[in-house]
Amino acid sequence: MQTAWFSKPVVVSVGVAGAIRNLSNTQQAIELLTTHWRDAGSLKHQSALRACRRTMSGDLPPEIAREAFVEAAREAHILVEQVQPDRE
Repeated sequence: MQTAWFSKPVVVSVGVAGAIRNLSNTQQAIELLTTHWRDAGSLKHQSALRACRRTMSGDLPPEIAREAFVEAAREAHILVEQVQPDRE
């Protein structure tokens, strides 16, 4: 198993205090998915966990796992959406 790095970190807010974490790879994502997840067991949670594990096995590219993780984080209401500033 190898750690696969995301092209861009996924920013999430975790815990009671809402601590901000920047997740940069599948190993960090799996750790959060298996230990501190609000909606553990949902379809998106299961899909993200499966995608991250398959990526670590070399079966999927890291961006597929990242997208699955983002969707699960959005469903669990922990994704910190990055707002792009308007360009004038």
